[in-house]
Amino acid sequence: MTTAAPTVTGPASRADARRNRALVLTAAQRAFAERGTSVSLAEIARRAGVGAGTVYRHFPTKTDLLEAVMQQRIDQMAARATACLDAPDVGEAFFTFCREVVVSSPRSKAVCDMITADDGWPRTLMHGAGERFHRALHTVLIEAQRQGAVRPDIAVADVSALFTGCVAIQRFSGSGDELAPAARIILDALRATPPQTITKGAIENRDHNETRYENGPMTARCPICGSPLRPTGTGRPARYCSAACRQKAHRQRRRAA
Repeated sequence: MTTAAPTVTGPASRADARRNRALVLTAAQRAFAERGTSVSLAEIARRAGVGAGTVYRHFPTKTDLLEAVMQQRIDQMAARATACLDAPDVGEAFFTFCREVVVSSPRSKAVCDMITADDGWPRTLMHGAGERFHRALHTVLIEAQRQGAVRPDIAVADVSALFTGCVAIQRFSGSGDELAPAARIILDALRATPPQTITKGAIENRDHNETRYENGPMTARCPICGSPLRPTGTGRPARYCSAACRQKAHRQRRRAA
């Protein structure tokens, strides 16, 4: 009678198990990004260089594997956000991080779609990773605001909402690894900029010199009759096409007064 070989459960075995799990997660993240959630666990095992039984021991179902992939990605983003605090310029590191999130997220479209679908996905199991990410994002946002790089009226909820919109823009723009121009404009709106002061004189000057642009650039027209204004050559630009229109405008102002 033969005796079965004893099962090794020591530190070496546990280290091998952790290594195999990491290989499976890396392979799964790439496979889901390339082929969507229809990829089989057998294909993931082949890519990871492990047996199918190894995959099933760690992740009995594809749902378990999908959740683990998303938890890993969210935790990676949280670690990346935290690393911004060690950068020489936290503000620019924050914006670099935002760009990375927007550019990389469309690659996980299939996984994200499954998570947001109403099909019984165990969302409560993702809360821990989500909370860790939001804490890290909040910390770096506060520091970037303290350094004057980000507008002070921005909250974490605002940044998350902008991420959602920018990721949608990035996905449909086909920009690949480059940030879509529209997404760049949205992210730049987070930047703190010096307020622009508009004086009363500037407003009055704008109103007095209002022009309409028709049939070419800068065709100034009379506000009374709409006729084109002839250049005066020197001095203050003409506001009316004739003395009659000037008098008519004067009478209108008197009636309004």
